[in-house]
This record gives sequence, C-alpha cells and structure tokens, in this order.
Amino acid sequence: MDQQGARQSGWSWWYLLFVIQFIASLWVGTYNRADPTWIGIPFFYWYQMLWIILGGVLTAIVYFATDA
Repeated sequence: MDQQGARQSGWSWWYLLFVIQFIASLWVGTYNRADPTWIGIPFFYWYQMLWIILGGVLTAIVYFATDA
C-alpha cells in the first residue's frame, strides 16, 4: 500500500474537545440567566455567541491535531 495514500483512521483523544463544546452548549441551566450583562447584552446571548467562537477554535485544534 502506498505510504502517502495510507491515512490513519480511528479514534483520537483530541475528539474529547468536541465533548466539551457539546456539554457547554446543551447544559442550559448554567447560562439560563440575564446577569451579568456585557455592553447591554444578557448573559444568555453572549455566552452562546462566545461558544460559537470557541467551537470554531476547538474544531480547528482538533482538525490540525488529527490531520495526518
């Protein structure tokens, strides 16, 4: 088999970073409140927007760490 064409497939510990993102988004009880506000935006909204940015960063980390 060609060495360049062979890619390692399977599970990696890096994929646990996706679990962090998943739990932080689905555990609504931790961010279901209005205070503290940030520039007039309630916590409920800016927490979710923060996780969009963090999710992109975590996805990039996993991508580059597992890219063969």
